[in-house]
Amino acid sequence: MSVKDKVAIVTGASSGIGRATAKLLAEHGAKVAWVARSVDRLNELSRELPNSLVAPADMKVEKDIKKMVKKVLEHYGQIDILVNCAGQGYDAPLEFIDIDKYRQLFELDVVGPLIAMQATIPVMRKQGGGVIVNISSGTSLMYLPNMSPYSSVKGALNALTLTAREELKKDNIVVSVVYPYMTLTSFEKNTIKDRHSIQYEESGNGNLPPPDSAEYMAERILEVIESGKPEQFAHDWMKDLR
Repeated sequence: MSVKDKVAIVTGASSGIGRATAKLLAEHGAKVAWVARSVDRLNELSRELPNSLVAPADMKVEKDIKKMVKKVLEHYGQIDILVNCAGQGYDAPLEFIDIDKYRQLFELDVVGPLIAMQATIPVMRKQGGGVIVNISSGTSLMYLPNMSPYSSVKGALNALTLTAREELKKDNIVVSVVYPYMTLTSFEKNTIKDRHSIQYEESGNGNLPPPDSAEYMAERILEVIESGKPEQFAHDWMKDLR
């Protein structure tokens, strides 16, 4: 799908990959709804770009998500693209996962995108089609110690995404998943950690390629919107992680 003149919802748009994606789509002619909790930050960003709409929502709150989708539809009259970027990490050994924190993570990283999909699918179906892109993580392709909370919820998102792709083919709604590599954003700073968490030190990652920029990942997201392929890896070598 060409994004020019299309209406795109981007969640997690106040920073990181979400912000870079919203800006890139707007630069390519899309009408972008910026979604995040930080209203002031969204207002600041949206003023830089034409045809944009600030649509605040807490992606852990069902009524917020539904209200946001309704606002976008009422403002633009259509919704062509949904990019679920909002998310958070949680590092902990499985034995010490805090169940309440894990439930919160699941609400944001899986249930939030699911509700957004459920709210936009009927709109896209009525229009004759659309594109949904869910942002996962390369960690969901691996089994890394101390990262089971995050990798498991992203694994659930992968399954929802690729199953929805099969279910919605008949409606011309294309659903895809994107697997970022390490990215230079505030993600790690905002990752949930406690006294049992083990942070990865740079010295332990000496053999890994350097992190990507948020702008690089935005280009990969635009690529999958345009191509419609089921999965988009940040780098081809990640395909061998399965």
